[in-house]
Amino acid sequence: MPKPVVGPERRTNPLVWCFALVCSLITVAVIITGIVIFIAYMVVKPRVPQMSVARAHLERISYDAASVLTLKAAIVIRAENHNAMAHSSFYGTRYLLSFRGVKVVYLRAGPFDVPKNSSVELFYPVESTPIPLTQDQADSVGAALRQKHVVLEIEGETGTRWRVGLVGSVKFRQHLYCHLKLPINGTTVYPKCSTKSS
Repeated sequence: MPKPVVGPERRTNPLVWCFALVCSLITVAVIITGIVIFIAYMVVKPRVPQMSVARAHLERISYDAASVLTLKAAIVIRAENHNAMAHSSFYGTRYLLSFRGVKVVYLRAGPFDVPKNSSVELFYPVESTPIPLTQDQADSVGAALRQKHVVLEIEGETGTRWRVGLVGSVKFRQHLYCHLKLPINGTTVYPKCSTKSS
């Protein structure tokens, strides 16, 4: 039976050890970074800024025999930032105010900032140009005037951006859809409509 030949011990190449060390350091760094980001998130507790319809009232509505509608209203939209440690920015704000699918006016705002734990109100005095109505829409206006209220819709979106600790800048699109049931006697209403994020 032949005897096994024992040769000199083979050593691991130093490059392999260096590569293993670098991989270990990267793994530890990733784990520590994840823990730091998680702790920062738990401390900051970021909340998505929101837009909501704060209040609205109808100042005037007129409707003539030629089925032409004009109205004047005041709408206040509130931008809210409930983050205690970060201010937020709003941009691309554009909402369509309509009556039964007919455009009344666009409500727009340029870019603006909301400080941390604060809110900003955007006041929109709305005065429509004369709006020609179809027979169905004219019938709806007649019914609304008899019921002493007019229903308007607000639909649109705004962009929000804010900084979340070490995570960096976060962006969301905020979508708003709201039915405004406005009494024709000018009473102010406080709808519970706010944006949804995407």
